[in-house]
Amino acid sequence: MPSKQSVLVVCTNRKAFHEFFIEETFEAGLELLGAEVKSIRQKELSLEGAFVRVENGQAYVYNMHVKPYKFNSLTEPDPTRPRRLLLNKKEIRKLASKAEVKGYALVPLEVYFKNGWAKVKLALAKGKHLFDKRESIKKRDLNREMEQNFKNKIRF
Repeated sequence: MPSKQSVLVVCTNRKAFHEFFIEETFEAGLELLGAEVKSIRQKELSLEGAFVRVENGQAYVYNMHVKPYKFNSLTEPDPTRPRRLLLNKKEIRKLASKAEVKGYALVPLEVYFKNGWAKVKLALAKGKHLFDKRESIKKRDLNREMEQNFKNKIRF
């Protein structure tokens, strides 16, 4: 009998879909301190401006802001400290080789809890130019107009 996987999405990086073309996605564990886990469960984090870098055979996420837990009696860690991602060596090497190509970046798309464990959805992304962003906005607006027109014509 298959076990049920409960997934609680905490935060998404919607701006990443506007700024980048998403080529491939990966799932990685997130190494956190105890108070950070409680803060993330309360959805007090931001992925705006966050990025992933591979250094010395380890993957780290930078600029992920986790608000300090207000009931923590111990010392509070830096809210934007680099947090290590839990990946296999094979996966880390694959990410590093793909991210070295000019124009590509590793971007965190969302943070979620899967069966009680904090996870990050990473994306291998290629940066968009300004004209690409305009084109995607045009397509989105046209699709929205078409749906509204279609919805209005169906009504009796």
